[in-house]
Amino acid sequence: MTADSTGAPMSGRTVQTLPPLGLGTWQNEDPEQCTQSVKQALELGYRHIDTAQIYRNEAAVGAGIEQAAVDRDDIILATKVWNDNLAHDDVISSTEASLNRLGVEYVDLLYVHWPVENFDPERTLSAFAELKERGLIEHVGLSNFTPEQLDQVQEAASVDIDAVQVECHPLLQQEALREYCSRHDIELVAYSPLARGDVFDIPELTDIADAHGVSEAQVSLAWLDAHDVRSIPKATSRDHIVDNFAATSLSLDQEQVRTIDAIDREDRQVHPSFAPSSW
Repeated sequence: MTADSTGAPMSGRTVQTLPPLGLGTWQNEDPEQCTQSVKQALELGYRHIDTAQIYRNEAAVGAGIEQAAVDRDDIILATKVWNDNLAHDDVISSTEASLNRLGVEYVDLLYVHWPVENFDPERTLSAFAELKERGLIEHVGLSNFTPEQLDQVQEAASVDIDAVQVECHPLLQQEALREYCSRHDIELVAYSPLARGDVFDIPELTDIADAHGVSEAQVSLAWLDAHDVRSIPKATSRDHIVDNFAATSLSLDQEQVRTIDAIDREDRQVHPSFAPSSW
């Protein structure tokens, strides 16, 4: 697909032009609330919705898409294959089940959720290639991979990697991955881009937010956009959905970007026991 003048996707766009902001749905577990937040986000202008098999909310996400007054072809819908479904046949069957829960014929972006032990670049991603050939997915993503792991995948896989999703925010800036994705023309997508609320307690962000009359959340999202990183903050209330979306109209000057760049912290919010040891 291509993007129109507002940044919204149109038929024929490539994943390399993802809109700067999408809606994350991790831990949005109340079905009614999840459906409503997806519907509201889409009708307010969001065009990228992210879910996963393990979130157990694909049906609610699909209901929100169905209820929104937005054409399905204008929406980038992403989901992720969970760790126990990474064998070839399990990728196929679990993705078909995801499509059934979502109530859609295809997803725009399908991720490997984590590079766990039973992930095999050749065998797992051969299933992704098959799903692409069948028209059930359009693009392939990897979530929570390191640059070294990405190199291994690209050497072994028979399918192009279009997007990488990781935790990224001013307190975990992911410089190496940002550089890697830029060099390889891969879209980088930030989950937990507000550091699960910690960005509200960073003096540098508060000073910049006060200067613009906006929230620290908007500053964090605008900083990511300045580095060509796409964000998928979770939001359930209309107020937070609206506030986050306002970041798409916020531009930080070079000094403000450098001020945030200089924050010397590495506060990872998401670190399960099976995460890559090289983090």
